[in-house]
Amino acid sequence: MKIVHIVPGMGGSFYCENCVRDGDLVNGLRALGHDVILVPLYLPLSVDGELVETGAPLFFGAISTYLKERFPLLRKLPWWSGKLLDSRYLLNIAAAKAGSTRAAGLEEMTYSMIQGEQGHQANELNHLVGWLKDNVKPDIIYLANALLIGLVKELKRNLQVPIICALEDEDIWIDDMEPRWQQRIWTTIRERARDVDTFVVVSDYYRNRIQAKLRIPEQQIHTVHIGIDLTGFEAVTSNAEPVVIGYLSRITEAFGLDILVDAFILLKSEPEFQRLKLRITGGATTDDHQYISDIKQKLIKAKVYDDVEFVSHFDRESRLEFLRSLSLLSVPARRKEAYGLFQIEALAAGVPTVQPHTGAFPEITELTGGGVTYEPNDASTLATQLRSLLKNPDRIQVLGRRGQEAVFAKLSNMTMAKNMLKIYQEAINRNVDSDQNQRTGEIDATET
Repeated sequence: MKIVHIVPGMGGSFYCENCVRDGDLVNGLRALGHDVILVPLYLPLSVDGELVETGAPLFFGAISTYLKERFPLLRKLPWWSGKLLDSRYLLNIAAAKAGSTRAAGLEEMTYSMIQGEQGHQANELNHLVGWLKDNVKPDIIYLANALLIGLVKELKRNLQVPIICALEDEDIWIDDMEPRWQQRIWTTIRERARDVDTFVVVSDYYRNRIQAKLRIPEQQIHTVHIGIDLTGFEAVTSNAEPVVIGYLSRITEAFGLDILVDAFILLKSEPEFQRLKLRITGGATTDDHQYISDIKQKLIKAKVYDDVEFVSHFDRESRLEFLRSLSLLSVPARRKEAYGLFQIEALAAGVPTVQPHTGAFPEITELTGGGVTYEPNDASTLATQLRSLLKNPDRIQVLGRRGQEAVFAKLSNMTMAKNMLKIYQEAINRNVDSDQNQRTGEIDATET
């Protein structure tokens, strides 16, 4: 099967769960013998901190797309002129900037992209379609999220193949926008969703949430839980001494590092936790620098800064080493996340997780049995849950072992790829049947 995966690049300045997930899915599909072509949009594709050479051009380059949205006269320039702006050097700079990962201020561009052939990026869409038609001729196309749904109509019209669209945290991005834009964008996505053959959602929690929002028929949406490449995790078991709590995610307010830091400070005030350590990794953008500075000042003021380590590298090998050093992991995200890849990676390493009882975190915890959840999501409650586990090291061992066994049994990238392939094949079969029925109808009409 020849499969095209169209995915937004993120540049690599922070731990991108979507990027790791897409990369692991592609690797799984390729390991099963299928030809998968990655097509990046906006920014160069980075997985595990390393730029990925996809063999495909970069379409909808972030700089030229943004400038053409802001300055209408630039839309009249030749298509190739945008490639000068979207050099690898300039895009790498843009990737580290705040605006590339913040919804506020990108409302018009997001809406224009969702409009597809009716939006301001119609010429770039035509080039994408032309390149796929001339160079790839895929059997099926996968879109990494519903913010790319504007591509669907032209892709289907020109390539005559099924389109699969993943759903993952679109609500978080859109609901950060001005209210007047939120309604327009949701309405347009709902209308464009009719052109999609099948939706794939990353958790039952998000399926229930987004299905009602987009009014997707039950038979058109499927849950495929996130799976990770387990290579190397077999040898990773926690040997943390002294006890170490870890945080693995982008270091930003939305993921609640300040909540974990406040809980850590509370625990450090107790004599029995004087040797407790905190390790933090995940990267950041310029938007996060003040937030990180404020956290460091808080740690200094509490006189516990020397017991905290900010780990700069978060590529795959660095994450394995990081997880090996932990006793527990907690990412007290303030938002209702569709899934938590950091949760699955920690469990694969035998490290139990302590997560707020929101979003998909309870679902992953129940599916694996490798952690606990708490509510409300505040420092005092988190400290209470951490204290309970830290006083019971045998329970930490049991949770870690149970979680690791469950991830290896249920949440590998090979399992994810096999589940996805079933959906791909069903969509292709329906498409073939539809074409045959259409041709039969045309023949009957001609004979009549």
